[in-house]
Amino acid sequence: MKQLSYLFFLLILLKKESQTLASLKVKLMCTVRLATIVQDHLYPMCKVIRNRWAELDNFPMLVQRKCFVDVETPTLFRRTPGGAKEFVVPSHYPGQFYSLPQSPQQFKQLLMVGGLDRYFQIARCYRDESIKMDRQPEFTQVDIELSFTTQEEVRHLVEELINRSWPVDKGQITPPFPVITYEQAMNDYGIDKPDTRFDLKLVDISEETRGSGFKLFDDILTKEHGKVVAIRLPKTKKPAVIKVDKGKWESPLSKHLSEEVKEKLNKKLQIEDGDLVFMAAGEHYTPLFNDMYMYLNLTGIYEVKLQDPTKHHFLWVIDFPMFLPKEDPEVGGSEVESAHHPFTAPHPEDQHLIYTHPMKVRSQHYDLVLNGNEIGGGSIRIHNSELQRYVIENILKEDSSELEHLLEALSYGAPPHGGIALGLDRLLAIICEASSIRDVIAFPKSAEGKDHMSEAPSEISDKDLELYHIQVKK
Repeated sequence: MKQLSYLFFLLILLKKESQTLASLKVKLMCTVRLATIVQDHLYPMCKVIRNRWAELDNFPMLVQRKCFVDVETPTLFRRTPGGAKEFVVPSHYPGQFYSLPQSPQQFKQLLMVGGLDRYFQIARCYRDESIKMDRQPEFTQVDIELSFTTQEEVRHLVEELINRSWPVDKGQITPPFPVITYEQAMNDYGIDKPDTRFDLKLVDISEETRGSGFKLFDDILTKEHGKVVAIRLPKTKKPAVIKVDKGKWESPLSKHLSEEVKEKLNKKLQIEDGDLVFMAAGEHYTPLFNDMYMYLNLTGIYEVKLQDPTKHHFLWVIDFPMFLPKEDPEVGGSEVESAHHPFTAPHPEDQHLIYTHPMKVRSQHYDLVLNGNEIGGGSIRIHNSELQRYVIENILKEDSSELEHLLEALSYGAPPHGGIALGLDRLLAIICEASSIRDVIAFPKSAEGKDHMSEAPSEISDKDLELYHIQVKK
């Protein structure tokens, strides 16, 4: 952690200065700087760590009352196909590597097959992905799995756990949490993890703008999933995409739309003087609507207060598609990928479509969203070996031999099972009002995935490289 690095540096500096009888001024400046670091960084961090410990202490106690068993699963494993990019660990066997698990997913399913019907773990997970505000290469999740369960039972269990462990000073939360489908979320908010603290929903204006003569809109609306949407912000003071003043549109877009189209939009959006209108056009599976909500999250520049930072709105999103188109499909490979992971079961009403129209299949995946942040995700799993093999080989076009141990276990007769993983770091960041999960982790990695205190990752000696049969290209 960078703050601790500063602290160690200043302590060493102070020691050296006293030994060499350096000027009092330098020592005084260092002492003041040290006190500032302790007050501004270390005290708040200590408070966060204590909050983290309190949450970690709460969850095991609560689930053990419901007969869950805390099982510690291995950290050294093998590659999981069809998921996130994984870190690899060399072994003494030439050309053979371990992988650090991105989650204990396979282990907890194997436990269900073995008859341990209620599993729980505070699990360390690893993903070799680009670091964003809400991600770290190593993170902690509250991992839960149980046999003979349903989506409703898992959701009820999680709501009870969160309600019982929720900090008193953060206000009361009231389960059950609202539930909407993925299709509803995309149609109303344009994103699968909406922030429902404000009730601004997308309005589909595709029909009103069809044939408008504006090339961007016309081109998008010729595509299968193309649509044009808008959001109206009432009574704003600064202009953006469209500002309405005394019935006139103030926007570069105005000249591309006829008066007839403008009148239709005025009626559909109920536009009044002083209103601000955002518009976006794109296809259903593109993240264009995310951009619109990014602008809405920056609405301080428009002097509009949309969210109440003191409120905490939980929301379940269900009925996700089972598969999504790959953004960069490989030549000869599958053009689709799992929306969640390859072990998610299809929706019972859509299971027959998996062999003919897999892109139309909904899954039994569910996400828990808090203030626009996904803090948990889970699903009912595939417990049939033949169906699991078909998904991996025929739809995802992955090598099933990487999962032969799991497929064999499922063939012995696995019980129906499901579960969820709650992102502890993300949940704590929201509770502590931190801007990033890095602020609630004692020794986080930087935006580049490095530890600046120890300077990891670092080079190793030629002797160690030879021991692990590794050659480094420079």
